[in-house]
Amino acid sequence: MVRATMGKGLKTSLISVGAVAVLGVLTGGYLLLGFRGYMHKGNGGEYALSKVTPLATSPLQGKNIAFLGSSVTEGARSKIVSFVDYLSKRNGFTFVKEAVSGTTLVDNGKSSYVSRMLAKLDPAAHFDLLVCQLSTNDATKGLPLGSVSASSSLDDFDTQTIIGAMEYVICYTQSTWACPVAFYTGTEFDNALYVQMIAALYELEAKWGIHVIDLWKNLSVKIPEYDTYMVDSIHPSQAGYLKWWSPFIEQELYKIMSKN
Repeated sequence: MVRATMGKGLKTSLISVGAVAVLGVLTGGYLLLGFRGYMHKGNGGEYALSKVTPLATSPLQGKNIAFLGSSVTEGARSKIVSFVDYLSKRNGFTFVKEAVSGTTLVDNGKSSYVSRMLAKLDPAAHFDLLVCQLSTNDATKGLPLGSVSASSSLDDFDTQTIIGAMEYVICYTQSTWACPVAFYTGTEFDNALYVQMIAALYELEAKWGIHVIDLWKNLSVKIPEYDTYMVDSIHPSQAGYLKWWSPFIEQELYKIMSKN
C-alpha cells in the first residue's frame, strides 16, 4: 500500500515536471516570437510582402543590387522581410541580401561586414549597385570611430575602426564590381556616436563620390504612426518598411541609378 502511494506520488510529480517543462517551452517560444516582432501590430497580414503590386516599369527593373548589413537590412523584427524585399518585388530587380543580425562594420571576426563581403559576395558577379547599412551595432557597442584616411589604397584602411571599415567597403566595391556605392542610415534614435558616423558618411561622400540615403535627416520620428512603424527604436516593422522607409529609399535609388 505504501509502495502504491509512493508510485502515485512519483507519477504526479513527473506529470507536474512535464507540465512545467512544456509551459517553459511555450513561454520561451512566446517570448522569442515577441522579440522577433511577430506579434507586433505593424507585422499584421495587411503589410505582408504578398500585398505588394509590381510596377509595370521601373528604373530599377532588371538591375542586380547587393545589400550588405545586419538586422535592419535582414528584417530581424519583421519576419525576415525588409525594405529590400518590398522594393525588389515592386521594382523588379534581383538582389543579394548579405545581412546577419548583430554584426558590425568594424572587422572583429568572420561575421563582420568586411569579412562577409569578402567571403560571401562573389567577386565575379555583376552588381549595378551596392547598398550598405550604416551599422547601428557599431554605435550601440561604442566601437572606435576612427578618421577618414588620406589614402585611397585598400591596404591602408584601419578596419578595426568604423570609418576605416566603411572606406574598405567602398574601395573594395569600386575596384571589384565598378559599381556605385550607397550607405543608408537608420531613423533617429538616442546615440551620439551614430550622429558622428552620419557626419563621417558625408566626408566619405566628398572623398569617394558615394551616395548617402539619409533616413535620419529626412524621416521624422515625431509621427503618430511611429509605434506601428517601429518595433523598437532601431528596427522597423513590416508596416514601417512598407509605408515609411521604402518609399523614401525607392526615390533615392531612382536618383542614384539616373546618375549611373
